[in-house]
Amino acid sequence: MHSHQPSRPLGAGKRLLKIPRSVWALGFVSMFMDISSEMIHALLPLYMVTVLGTSVVAVGFIEGIAEATASITKVFSGALSDRLGRRKLLTVLGYGLGALTKPVFPLAAGLGWLIAARFIDRVGKGIRGAPRDALVADVTPAELRGAAFGLRQALDTVGAFVGPLLAIALMWMTASHFQTVFWVAVIPAFVAVYILVAFVREPETPANAKPVRSPLALRALVRLGPAYWRLIGLATLFTLARFSEAFLLLRAQGMGLEPLWAPAVLVLMALAYSLSAYPAGALSDHMGRRAVLIIGLGLLIAADLLLALVPGWAGLALGVAAWGLHLGFSQGIFAAMIADSAPVDLRGTAFGLFNLLTGVALLAASVVAGLLWDGAGFQATFLAGAGFASATLLGVVLLR
Repeated sequence: MHSHQPSRPLGAGKRLLKIPRSVWALGFVSMFMDISSEMIHALLPLYMVTVLGTSVVAVGFIEGIAEATASITKVFSGALSDRLGRRKLLTVLGYGLGALTKPVFPLAAGLGWLIAARFIDRVGKGIRGAPRDALVADVTPAELRGAAFGLRQALDTVGAFVGPLLAIALMWMTASHFQTVFWVAVIPAFVAVYILVAFVREPETPANAKPVRSPLALRALVRLGPAYWRLIGLATLFTLARFSEAFLLLRAQGMGLEPLWAPAVLVLMALAYSLSAYPAGALSDHMGRRAVLIIGLGLLIAADLLLALVPGWAGLALGVAAWGLHLGFSQGIFAAMIADSAPVDLRGTAFGLFNLLTGVALLAASVVAGLLWDGAGFQATFLAGAGFASATLLGVVLLR
């Protein structure tokens, strides 16, 4: 796997100032949309079960279908952005769909409306993911790529802890009036779309550049090159080692955490993720991506072992924090590595395929984790995760 050439270190502050304005804008777009989505998602399962009387099985089924839809949409939107040679258009369409579904949640009279809104929201997420990541790669100079992806990821993740905290605070202030909280969540979604339209600039395409006619044809997939496909194999293996964050909530619940405080687990994880994403990205520009990815895997192994073997709340808190740090040291790094290895005119397709395959792997990992949990207890789930992560670590070390 070809490693990114480490560059001369820039001061962290100088590096932040050099990151293009469009990347900052995309980061804030992600942040506001995430605040809106997380305010709703933190409460939606409870709302469906307590207010609408839905079964827990139905909630799980709806979530699974919604996430799968997003993953499949990502491939096609990434490829379409390569074919059109236009990324901003699809990014606006994706965020726009997300914003338009938000008022449906407080207005929904029954489950059917909620399912439709959740579904369209996930399609929007699928549409925007790959073109947005390709856009970040397009506007950023190669030597700042890790820092740029780290910054976008850090701002995105700020939304992941501000959203649930706002939801808890508003539920407390309104005596658990779900609709009011859902209405407030509409505001940041529209702010996100405004920032995207007003402040994100797409780079001019060179006059002689021809967009790829069929990005998903075999010829184009071969052109992505062996370094890219090795990276995808590695990322898929990595994702098999990390199952859904829902299992962190289940572990906390099993230890007797009150449902009101359940979002606190995700807040702690998102805080660790957000604080580490930018430093990890900037570090990868300086010391190479591979070294940072190895740290990320070490953190995942540590998280699994802490959650499996260290009893009490300290074990849980340390494990959840290490889990967040491992995300900070891996997710933005993989994005930067894809930007490093894929041809410029196939970047959208490269990100789309990455999102699809890791999405499928995450689903598979979560199913296996659930089966292990039911069959052999929570320790088996986390120890199996540590085993997979160790195998991946070996892969990273061996893949020069």
